Amino acid sequence: MTIKKALIDVASIYKFIIEFFKTTFSPPYEGREILNQCFAIGNKSLFLVTFTSFLAGIVFTKQSQPSLASFGAESWLPSLVSQAVVRSLGPLITGLICAGKLGSNMGAELGSMKVTEQIDAMEVSGTRPFSYLVVTRVVASTLMLPLLVIYADGVALMGSFIMVNSFSDSGFQLYINEVSTSITYLDVFSSMIKAALFGFAIGIISCYSGYNSDNGTIGVGKAANIAVVASMTFIFIIDLIMLQFLNLVR
Repeated sequence: MTIKKALIDVASIYKFIIEFFKTTFSPPYEGREILNQCFAIGNKSLFLVTFTSFLAGIVFTKQSQPSLASFGAESWLPSLVSQAVVRSLGPLITGLICAGKLGSNMGAELGSMKVTEQIDAMEVSGTRPFSYLVVTRVVASTLMLPLLVIYADGVALMGSFIMVNSFSDSGFQLYINEVSTSITYLDVFSSMIKAALFGFAIGIISCYSGYNSDNGTIGVGKAANIAVVASMTFIFIIDLIMLQFLNLVR
């Protein structure tokens, strides 16, 4: 029964994704609601992204400095930290924060609407609930994650500069020059693609778990839990796949 249920779930998710792409490119478009969701996603995540990214930049720099200093390569610290932040640390931290914050919110919100039959009422009234509730959230999370990653990278590098400056009293211009020479366009471009995939995974998984929830209030809690756990799992899977692909490209 477990294998059968898993196969049924995979088929349901596949149909859900196909329905998403069909509805996304079918008018009318919910442009205003997409903007509202973009604002909500950025507003809900900005403080956590700022705080976590700043601390991550400080901690990673502080932990890396003794190892480089033991080899007499402390001058490589800005290059090491910038590559780690842009290639992996920034997207991963932002994705996990958004999976926890946004995933639970989307799953619980759509789940509560499902169990209270608000979605059924929207279908009866002629409104397209899938387009208004699902497509807008998935598109917004896919668009906003790259922007949040760019912001998180900048904040993490600022935290790193504070630590580097405390170690060697180097100037900001020198730090920026070393960072800019160590980061390639491929690093930035791949980071944005990775962030967009993270956003799509968070949105589609969270909306699926909430849109198909049942069993009353218990189902709402289960939908929120599935949204967070599954989103985080897929973030690591996508990160691993992208890492293998980029290693082939480089």
